Amino acid sequence: MSPRPTHAAARAEHLLLVDDDPDLLRLLSMRLKASGYRVSTATSIEAARARLCIEGFDLVLSDVRLPDGDGLALFEEIRRQHPALPVILLTAHGSIPDAVEATSRGVAGYLTKPFDGQALLQHIGQTLLHAAPAPRRLTGLEDAAWRDGIVSRSTRMHALLDEARLVAASDASVLIRGESGTGKELLARAIHRASPRAEAPFIAINCGAIPEPLLESELFGHVRGAFTGATANHTGLIQAASGGTLFLDEIGDMPLALQVKLLRVLQEHAVRPVGSTRAQRVDLRILSATHRDLDAALADGQFREDLYYRINVVSLDLPSLAERREDIPLLAEHFLRSLARKYDKPLHGFAADALEALALAAWPGNVRQLHNVVEQVCALTTTPLISRALVERALRVKPIEALSYAEAKQRFERNYLIQLLKLTAGNVSDAARLAERNRTEFYRLLQRHGLTPELFRSEAGNAEQQAQTMGRRPS
Repeated sequence: MSPRPTHAAARAEHLLLVDDDPDLLRLLSMRLKASGYRVSTATSIEAARARLCIEGFDLVLSDVRLPDGDGLALFEEIRRQHPALPVILLTAHGSIPDAVEATSRGVAGYLTKPFDGQALLQHIGQTLLHAAPAPRRLTGLEDAAWRDGIVSRSTRMHALLDEARLVAASDASVLIRGESGTGKELLARAIHRASPRAEAPFIAINCGAIPEPLLESELFGHVRGAFTGATANHTGLIQAASGGTLFLDEIGDMPLALQVKLLRVLQEHAVRPVGSTRAQRVDLRILSATHRDLDAALADGQFREDLYYRINVVSLDLPSLAERREDIPLLAEHFLRSLARKYDKPLHGFAADALEALALAAWPGNVRQLHNVVEQVCALTTTPLISRALVERALRVKPIEALSYAEAKQRFERNYLIQLLKLTAGNVSDAARLAERNRTEFYRLLQRHGLTPELFRSEAGNAEQQAQTMGRRPS
């Protein structure tokens, strides 16, 4: 047997096996567990999708022919949603053209049944050895130190934070995309704190909030006499950030003329203040953020293509609050504790129906709007327990009602059930109540989609500790 990868000593890799043959699944699971891997199984593409939504994996091992689809189609889904997750395909009907096509599309391996167990273990070991190692999971204060203020139990957010932790170790430019209020600056600060530049300055500027003439001076600086009112030399933010990180928020709003000057800084690692004839060397990392569609801005000529590729070496997409709905009760309680101290009020929490109203509301303003709503109810409440009526008054919008299963379209059924289980931390009775189904029928729905309530309960156990160790208002 080939030796396990060196990083396995620190953490047992988690593998997902997908096959409709229960005997083969049992045999492979025993063999892989005996080799030190953690193993989860799925008997269909639908069940595999559910597993991938709930848990994080280091490698997927899938049959090509599955009862509800094709293993290559599953691979394409995985590649879109988890681009760093390697996939090995197994088939009893393999051919050289099939193998060539699979590997050309990015499949990490293609083995024909029956295969030698030792060869499979060697293939898995080599694939994991060359795959990007998942960042070490930290706990308690060590974890809170770099991701301070990012409160979440969402698997999607955890995957994003894993990517952020990986890219933080490099000097690659990062473009953070997301709707307004999702916490783009908060993520940028986390990347800076996790980087080798953590002890150097972190300088942030909103490119859309400052008029063009003033923005140029703020970014690049100016010398005395450069323009009317320039009575002294002024050090720009690019120079001030030298050695550290410059965060350009809403870079999509930067005027084209300044885009040219910024591109020159990135190319030459030097900045020339307004009115000066001498350039000064700078060493900094650029993090950018935007809520605009920069691809559309490129097509319209509103954003330079050469600058786009300079700032977009790595792209991170922050989900909206509606896409991480299981975090709403956690965030609301976290904000409540912080604001209770601010207003010096003995607040105990939200009534159950008040939390439900928050969890099911539409959040166009995302985390920022949630914070504002919680602050309003904290300021106005006269009781220790926040009521639903007060929450609905602060929302000023009609809450979204929980959909019954009869109303939900079939193609959204799986995501709907996952959302309910996340909201209720795996409590089947509460989830069935929200879905307006009885427990027996709800269990049948869960079984159909390969969902196990216990998987959601294990996530909920970490929520309170995360909320206690992290505390900062999102940007």
